[in-house]
Amino acid sequence: MRVAAVQLNSTADLQANLAVADRLTRAAAGDGAELIVLPEKWTAIGSEEDLRASAQTLDGEAIEWARASARELGVDLIAGSILESVSGAEKLANTSVHVDPHGEVRAVYRKVHMFDVEVGGRTYRESELEQAGEEIVLSEAAGGVELGMSICYDLRFPELYRILAVRGARVIVVPAAFTLQTTRDHWEILLRARAIENQAFVIAANQFGPHPAGQHSGGRSMIVDPWGTVLAKAPDGEGHITADLDLAAQRAIRTQLPSLANRRAAAYRWPQEILL
Repeated sequence: MRVAAVQLNSTADLQANLAVADRLTRAAAGDGAELIVLPEKWTAIGSEEDLRASAQTLDGEAIEWARASARELGVDLIAGSILESVSGAEKLANTSVHVDPHGEVRAVYRKVHMFDVEVGGRTYRESELEQAGEEIVLSEAAGGVELGMSICYDLRFPELYRILAVRGARVIVVPAAFTLQTTRDHWEILLRARAIENQAFVIAANQFGPHPAGQHSGGRSMIVDPWGTVLAKAPDGEGHITADLDLAAQRAIRTQLPSLANRRAAAYRWPQEILL
């Protein structure tokens, strides 16, 4: 199964971002990719005003483009994440959509963990604009390959990925806009750890470079195999990377080193106050 991660430098200009995403998605499909992953907030990055202006429903221009492109190219497309306007809600959702090769929406995942942190001398308060999702989502690509869905900051919460793996995920996607500093120091380590501990392929599509409103993403989009080997890593700049996923090799790893099967769920009983 050939897969691709698309690396963008999104701005506040929705139409310009759409044009670049379209060009690079077509290039990835031209390289034989059957599953293509776009980064987080590929439609727009900028000020709160910019983000609100770019927000749209799931029948808006961004997802309509994703559906038409997936159908035309015959690929599974993870449309990164967009800021979704949710009917009746004051806050937006940070939403990833899986579209199948027929152009049908197969799954919708709303980012569970909000990026409320201080890093690199900058304060981020994602929860001021966005409402956290409540559901862990497993989808399925053409050919029956199970896909676990996640977004960016989720990467720091291993329990989400373990639940996806236990539910059957063989491939986990990570659309992201990881900051420059955390990309340099943590990105690869976290991606390889999530791949190794869950014996899953990880496809991580990151934003790259400076964005409006002083944000800066670190790039280095990656595709990692279940042994933790980096199959592909993007250079600096816009573009895409591809890799072939050996699903038979994954089955062998899970058989020979059966850490998922050896879990002792009955022993993991913690007092409720610790879990909360």
